[in-house]
Amino acid sequence: MKLPGQDAMARHADEHLVTGRVKLPRRIIERPLRQVSKRLLMALMVLAITVLIVYTDRAGYHDNSDETVDLLDAVYYATVTLSTTGYGDIVPYSDGARLTNVLLITPLRVLFLIILVGTTLEVLTERTREEWRLNRWRSNLRDHTVIVGFGTKGRSAMQTLCATGLNKDQIVIVDPSAKVIDAANAEGFVGVVGDATRSDVLIRAELQRARQIVIAPQRDDTAVLVTLTARQLNRGAKIVAAVREEENAPLLRQSGADAVITSSGAAGRLLGLSVLSPSAGTVMEDLIQQGSGLDLIERPVIKAEVGRSVRETEDLVVSVLRGHRLLGYDDPAASPLQLTDRLITIVRAENGSLPNSSE
Repeated sequence: MKLPGQDAMARHADEHLVTGRVKLPRRIIERPLRQVSKRLLMALMVLAITVLIVYTDRAGYHDNSDETVDLLDAVYYATVTLSTTGYGDIVPYSDGARLTNVLLITPLRVLFLIILVGTTLEVLTERTREEWRLNRWRSNLRDHTVIVGFGTKGRSAMQTLCATGLNKDQIVIVDPSAKVIDAANAEGFVGVVGDATRSDVLIRAELQRARQIVIAPQRDDTAVLVTLTARQLNRGAKIVAAVREEENAPLLRQSGADAVITSSGAAGRLLGLSVLSPSAGTVMEDLIQQGSGLDLIERPVIKAEVGRSVRETEDLVVSVLRGHRLLGYDDPAASPLQLTDRLITIVRAENGSLPNSSE
């Protein structure tokens, strides 16, 4: 059974005719028209140099028609020589002219041909080069992060991940819009154009080898289908999904999401908190935004903290993650701390980045 969101994404991808295409970031190159113009100018320069050489040494050439070589004959000879046509009606007969042809005209002829066929060779080799880059990218990609949907939520998730130190080459964006993926490429991210509810599209993003997956499409029903597909492809990855309505959150969890963020509910609670206390709302917004002010992070327990209570740590501990249990800071079971525990703490960001959690 297909939900409405799946059909919408499929239609959107079909409009671009590039479903499932992987697009790697690439350096900005010149426009084709400018490239052709530069090559044409270079070819004309080579032709002009050849004409000058022939005309300067015109006494060493013989024209079968009138036995003399003028400027027009020099242009004609240079043209047919550089293009390797060689009619033979104008020939070098003196030793100096023949030596000039060997040492100068022949290298210019080769350069002229390289310039003319350079654009064609570049087009022919571009596909091979792109395939090689794609194969190398696939072979090196491990434990990466896949972000499905690069709208406001997906972009904010990307910015937060990058603020915590995740490299751009460890993030893959999946979106049905080719324009969105082009924008992601311009920022240095690998993108896959296509409907993320389809397993073949997610496989192209190497989701089966991903460590974590962020699902942030525009519709809740699409989020459910993507979560189901992603969990079937990767049983061990951490999946975090966003939904608009609170009532759809249990369905996301049943589909395989480890954590579900309700965008409308979270925004509403932040609005309500800001009404009651604008300062508290500002603090909460600062905690959400990584890399400045206060940051909410998860870190392991260090050896010096083992056996201590939560209140004896240097950081402000909010919760303790023990196995699959999330214990509050005031929960008696949270103390003493164990080496396998992980702490959810509030720290101050230094120079716009998070401190080293291993310290």
